Order: sequence, then structure tokens, then C-alpha cells
Amino acid sequence: MPTPLSPRIAKGAIVAVDPFNPVASVIVFQLNPESLTRSLTPNTTEGGGTAEALRLKGAPTETISAELFIDATDQLEASDPTALRMGIYPQLSALEMLLFPKSLLVVANSALAALGTIEVIPPEAPLTLFVWGLRRIVPVRITSLSVTEEAWDTSLNPIRATVSVDMQVLTYDDLSIIHPGRAIFLANQVLRETMATLGSLDNLSSVVSGDVRLV
Repeated sequence: MPTPLSPRIAKGAIVAVDPFNPVASVIVFQLNPESLTRSLTPNTTEGGGTAEALRLKGAPTETISAELFIDATDQLEASDPTALRMGIYPQLSALEMLLFPKSLLVVANSALAALGTIEVIPPEAPLTLFVWGLRRIVPVRITSLSVTEEAWDTSLNPIRATVSVDMQVLTYDDLSIIHPGRAIFLANQVLRETMATLGSLDNLSSVVSGDVRLV
């Protein structure tokens, strides 16, 4: 339990930029996950001989995995009306709806199909951002979402759950040149380059001063 003197820790979030429902598209983590797994696979050129061995076709394929813990205990103790009536069902629903097309678009496409429309374009998901501090904001596509409900109230509303979420970072290779997510990814890459340069300068100064710390 944090004390009044404890440092204030920023919370991670998943934000879906959805003009049709902006309120339900912001999911702030109640508790930050204890660990975060990131995996990067380089996007290299295959074949082509020795001249192509070091060429990069684009940004690496990056995946992010985390376990989120959602618990209504504090809200129930404080007699929060939403928690008392629905537990954490609204929070779980907000996460799950990131994987669903909007019901209005489903109905509209069904009507178009019934009218004999030759091609019905599948609805596009909102721009989803993974926010892990101010220096790490990237567009993502959720590839897997697993919910383990661990406790319920008397009406069987979930009041405690663990959510395992897997995400793939979307790069400029995945998004069109006018898509806002492309600019967000590029901004994050520029920030990474800046951080890498700062780290290299610190290491270089250590080497020159004799305090060698190459990694």
C-alpha cells in the first residue's frame, strides 16, 4: 500500500483512438504489470549474396506481452456504485471491445450485403496505442487476449481477473503514409535513436576516463 511519501508512479495504458466512442477507448492500468516482455525480430534482406547481408528492409517486427491485474477490492471497500453493481465487468469489456468491429457497422454491412452490394469492406479497427510512459507510445495491434477471472460477486460479476495481452507494434511498413499511427511510430523511433546516442556518449566518456562500461 503506497504511503503519502511514496513517489507517484505513472500508469501504463492502452488507448484506442475511436471518434465514435472516445470515453470507453481509454484503459488505464489499475496496477502496472510486474514484468513486460518485448521481442524484436530484424527485418533483413534474404539472399542476394554478401552485398545484402547487412541490409535492413524496414523496422523490426516487435511484439509486447504483459499480464494486467484488475481488482475491484478497493472500490468495493469504498462502496463505489459501479463496482458494487458490475464489478470489473466494464474494464474487461473495454479491453475486449478493442477486438470487435462496431455493432452499427456490422448491421450496416449486413444490410448492404442483403441489398446485393458486390463488395462489403470490413470495418477498420480504431488506432490502438500502447502507452508505457511519455517516452514509449507506439501503435499496436492486439494479437491475443486471455482473461482469467478469479473471483466474482453474488451476481457473478467478476471482481478480480488477470488479463494476458499480446501486441504487435505497427510500423511505417504496416500503415499508410497518411495514417496518424505512422507518424507516432516514427516519433518513437527518433526518440529511441536519441536515447541510444545518449547511452553511447555516456559509455564513450567512461572508456576515455578509464572506467570501462561498454554495456
